[in-house]
Amino acid sequence: MCAYVLVAEDDIKQAAIIGRYLEHEGHVPRLVHDGSAALEEVRRQPPDLLVLDVMMPVVDGLDVCRILRRESELPVLMLTARSTEEDLLRGLDLGADEYMTKPYSPRELMARIRSLLRRAQRSCPAKEPQVLRAGRLTVDPLRRTVLVDGRPVDCTACEFEILAVMAAEPQRVFTRKQLLGVTRGTHHYITERTVDVHVLNLRRKIEPDPRRPVHLLTVYGVGYKLADDGGEDLRAR
Repeated sequence: MCAYVLVAEDDIKQAAIIGRYLEHEGHVPRLVHDGSAALEEVRRQPPDLLVLDVMMPVVDGLDVCRILRRESELPVLMLTARSTEEDLLRGLDLGADEYMTKPYSPRELMARIRSLLRRAQRSCPAKEPQVLRAGRLTVDPLRRTVLVDGRPVDCTACEFEILAVMAAEPQRVFTRKQLLGVTRGTHHYITERTVDVHVLNLRRKIEPDPRRPVHLLTVYGVGYKLADDGGEDLRAR
């Protein structure tokens, strides 16, 4: 599962380490370094999970958790150097879903994150996939069809999975590793360059001019994103 994880940690070095571990597991991290920035980011673009340090400037993590619990059921994993039972109970009483004390093992942190994401996924009611449209492009995840100007486009299973996951989050940049995970490329002979081949084939099918793409764009040094050529983000309709 690829998730958007907000990390609120005032220790810049520690936040960067968490970010690298998240990226290694195929997630998309966003790092902020004070409580006020965490609140702003959650309200601007709600993440799938918040990793929240308690001791932060401007607004501390406990106040962030207290405020967010009035507004959403966002999963929160709280980090703190305080290790007393009273501190633990206070964090949980404020609505934290998990509580880890410093110092901690990054591997254990990732395990807790995986567990929280699975729990959050199970608690969400299943929704029927909705058709996604952007300019000339229509992606129907339920019927597994792709249309360009109303014309059906034949895609392989891997090509469709890549296009569908990108259409669900317009303008988001996906790394090759994340897209490789979408295609379930787990065999030892499948590499991240396999994604480049799929993208090249998709461009031949959906772009007016594959040599000058306007839909499936390269973000150099990172990966790819799906842009809307009609001036609006893709939205489920």
